[in-house]
Amino acid sequence: MIKLNSYETIYILRPDITEDKNLNLVNTYKALINNLGGQNILIQHRGRRHLSYNISQYYDGIYVQMNYQGNGFIVNNLEKALKMNNNIIRYITINNK
Repeated sequence: MIKLNSYETIYILRPDITEDKNLNLVNTYKALINNLGGQNILIQHRGRRHLSYNISQYYDGIYVQMNYQGNGFIVNNLEKALKMNNNIIRYITINNK
């Protein structure tokens, strides 16, 4: 049995994205984690917040937090998918030990 670590990924969406696209992205990334063997997936919408500094000419963004159990393979695939999406302006994953 593979040991799963606890991870937290936060990504920031462009502020002009529609609610439907936001929910579609959340469901896509949740399914990706689930299909790769991740467990205990918890999604929290943190809402629209002002950024401390401009990112790609945006002053604010929509924050989404995902907590899940997985391994490095899952994190690498998730971050690759986040990087390829033009609606995401920033993301970070931390290991919650």
